[in-house]
Amino acid sequence: MLDHIGPVDYKPGEAVGAPDHPHRGIEIISYIIDGSLTHEDSAGNKGVLEKGWVQMMTAGQGVVHAEMPADEIVENGGRMEGFQLWINLPAKEKMIDPQYEDIPPEKIPVITMDGGRATAKLIAGEIEGKASVKQTKIPTLFLDILLEPGATFTSEVIENHACFIYIWRGSGFLGEDCKPASIGQVGLLSTSGKKVTIKASEDQSCNALLIAGEPIMEPVVGYGPFVMNTEEEIQQAILDYQNGVLGSIPGEAERMHQTKLAQALQKKNNTWADR
Repeated sequence: MLDHIGPVDYKPGEAVGAPDHPHRGIEIISYIIDGSLTHEDSAGNKGVLEKGWVQMMTAGQGVVHAEMPADEIVENGGRMEGFQLWINLPAKEKMIDPQYEDIPPEKIPVITMDGGRATAKLIAGEIEGKASVKQTKIPTLFLDILLEPGATFTSEVIENHACFIYIWRGSGFLGEDCKPASIGQVGLLSTSGKKVTIKASEDQSCNALLIAGEPIMEPVVGYGPFVMNTEEEIQQAILDYQNGVLGSIPGEAERMHQTKLAQALQKKNNTWADR
């Protein structure tokens, strides 16, 4: 699952995040385009994600975490935008210990093409002879591609991997047959091929995500933040969370209070409908 967060321009006091909530059975990649947020979880991890940072978290057997706007955004307002990708774990790894790592932008490999007019940040995976700092449990490719007007990015993904392209700024053309695609559109690639081509329109730049992964070919049952293989496992995850097995984070009441205040201010400012 891919979630495009924002872009949202918050006024002072309006910024909201995702206070304490659980996950089990997945890996999560968070990638910040604009703004900054804090992370804290029941495994004792803490961090601040700034513009260009990547966070890779393996929920495994379960973790509770909170993703909140940084104090500067809360106090002064500002733009927030980013992406979050949920990656299913295979049955044999759904109950592994949680893992967590923050990756600064200077450690993210960059691929250049078309005379430097096409660049791609390698958030996760391996391509064009380069590899990301941390690999996911299931082979996954996550590229953030920036194309100047008229520029082209061409590469190959692993055959039989599920693959899609998401245009998040501008417009362009996908594939060798140059199918047009504009902001907010998704292009699904055939699993029978390997070549991927993205070309920006001649009159504007294009930002696109290229995401590919190995199909697990196992039953999937999802409920909110839990992704397991059976309904019984989902029910167990819910019980474990309710009984505190996944842990907790000090300060939950304060984070919930901050969120409610921000939501109330958005309603007062008539910006709630824009979120």
